[in-house]
Amino acid sequence: MKKDYITQIMELAKTQHVLRPKDLTDNGIPRKYIYAVVKKGYLEKRSRGIYTLSDADVVIDSIVEAGIRAPQGVVCLLSALEYHQMTTQVPSMVWMAIGKGAETPRINYPPIRFVRFSGEAFTEGVVTFKKEGVTVNVYSPAKTIADCFKYRNRIGLDVAIEALKDCLQQKKCSVDEIWKYATIDRVTKVIRPYLEAVV
Repeated sequence: MKKDYITQIMELAKTQHVLRPKDLTDNGIPRKYIYAVVKKGYLEKRSRGIYTLSDADVVIDSIVEAGIRAPQGVVCLLSALEYHQMTTQVPSMVWMAIGKGAETPRINYPPIRFVRFSGEAFTEGVVTFKKEGVTVNVYSPAKTIADCFKYRNRIGLDVAIEALKDCLQQKKCSVDEIWKYATIDRVTKVIRPYLEAVV
């Protein structure tokens, strides 16, 4: 039976690239077998709770790792801008939105800055991407622009304006989409003059 579990774990690692103990239990494999596979040298522990094939050339970036650590969160603001390639900023931490009443996850690595969104501001505009076998939630380009104007005092108005220009120049979304999320975020008065200036 142990051999069957090891084979199943290896097959999972080949298809998913990144394994977590939760992935084993989701597939009916007791978590303890991951340690046997690591001991045999087939898997390597990359960080707490994250394993990859030992010979794999896997680069787990901080956004993916944050998605693993806080699966209910949504990558937002500067990190979402970076993901959508709408900024020259390189954030020193992952920005992640969590629900207003949610408990803040205790995470040592990667460095994460949690912000609280509520209602539609949290649930709307979420898209997912898959990397290294991990599904990560991130806000869409239009939602990210609206969020940047809402949190302009934290990230800088200049960053929000630059992102707006980049987003529209790269045709990542339409003005109507940005306006929709600006309405949800209640920043229509703030964003209107900047939209009018770039359109």
